[in-house]
Amino acid sequence: MLIALIAKDKAGALQTRLDNRPAHVDYLKSTGVVSQAGPLLDGEGMIGSLVILDVEDMAAAQDWADNDPYAKAGLFESVELIPWKKVI
Repeated sequence: MLIALIAKDKAGALQTRLDNRPAHVDYLKSTGVVSQAGPLLDGEGMIGSLVILDVEDMAAAQDWADNDPYAKAGLFESVELIPWKKVI
């Protein structure tokens, strides 16, 4: 099951993102369930994250999201987990 994780950063949290980026990237690579991932951007820089997870169910997606180093560091203002269907 593909799940889109859409997370928006808290205002003024760029340093939190930068400080925790190495652990976050290691987590992305080590879990084996990330299909695609990258930052959400505005005209000035990074404002959030988009991660496409390939997991068994929504509970597994929530567990992944809860254990992301960015989430543990309190980076996000909001996190949405939305089932997603790849067409192209």
